[in-house]
Amino acid sequence: MKKSFFSQRKTILGVVTFLLLTCQTLSAQVVEYKTFVYTNDELANDISKLNDERDSSRGYLGDLLAVTTNSMKGIASGYVSTFFDIGVNAIGQLVTRRERQKKEWEEAVKKENVYQTVINSVSEMSDFYDAPSFDGAMDPKGMRFDGIGCLRTEAGDTTFYISCHIDRDKLHRIINHSKFELVLDTLILSPTHSSLPNTQLSIPFSFEERKDFTLSMDITISSSWMNEIVQLQKNQELGTFTINIPVDPQTLDKNGFLRYVRHQGEAPRYRVLGECFIVPRSYMGFRDERDNFKDCWGTGEYKLTVSIKESCDVTEQYRANWKNDYKHRKEMAKKGKEMGLLEQSWQIVSKQDWNEITKSWVITTLKAPSKYISTDLINRLGINTE
Repeated sequence: MKKSFFSQRKTILGVVTFLLLTCQTLSAQVVEYKTFVYTNDELANDISKLNDERDSSRGYLGDLLAVTTNSMKGIASGYVSTFFDIGVNAIGQLVTRRERQKKEWEEAVKKENVYQTVINSVSEMSDFYDAPSFDGAMDPKGMRFDGIGCLRTEAGDTTFYISCHIDRDKLHRIINHSKFELVLDTLILSPTHSSLPNTQLSIPFSFEERKDFTLSMDITISSSWMNEIVQLQKNQELGTFTINIPVDPQTLDKNGFLRYVRHQGEAPRYRVLGECFIVPRSYMGFRDERDNFKDCWGTGEYKLTVSIKESCDVTEQYRANWKNDYKHRKEMAKKGKEMGLLEQSWQIVSKQDWNEITKSWVITTLKAPSKYISTDLINRLGINTE
């Protein structure tokens, strides 16, 4: 037991030491997002109430295929993918250029004022519907997809959270047009805990220097399916949702957070623009126990892409003081150059799992300068699949 205890203690100390060293030598912290794809079995009942005149001839065929429901969830979990985001620090250019003018300072600050992360599902997410259909590819019965959320934490505290669900006031659009809309119901946001300024130098976000902070989020859903005449529709975009949230410093609490919860029946403060077709079911004809061929359509697979963008502008006060700021940046950049921190690409590592307890897909996305992404770091941050 002692050996086990000290072994665990050594591992914990190693993690803490590693992360402390990383934070001391790297001001651009490792950024981790968790994206949730919600499901709700009650949504199907709400849709059925609006569409109870429709009838499905299920009987024993439904029982025959019931065993396939939810059978694919475990198969698609646990995949890990990595890719590089070539984001070279603009300060590296300032250090190497001979002429250091205000225009260069403006260009560097302009690049710092935008930070963007793209989150993709690693593999297709299964079961947009809770069971196969015998009525057609666009049968909405049993729809269980219920929305999307995204979480970012820092040292165990929530620094960003957004949650959007299917708009229950517009379920008729699913029946009439095979489309659904989302509504924003929960938001936690803090500019001072954002990824701005987007620089590897130690420059914190300040409202004295930055203004017009805006969070933008684009959600795109796509799908591939086979129709009844054996035509493959591959990676077809079904719809995109856009959210823009400008932040007024006056609306922040004493800790610098914007917190919003939409109550039931309340009009949303922040609009989610856009719409999306429900996922087409893929044709999966089969022969029953009497050797009769039956037409059947599956439970729907789809992919998700979420783009999160933080942006701002500089204040006139900050721009007027550009000479002193330039000198300060030059000193930090020179020190950073000696440590080899500048002009690095970013690496993004993603993992996707099905969470049976919460009944949701969870996509974990980790982003850091590529030299700091290693198998050891991935394992220690808990996104190892082994």
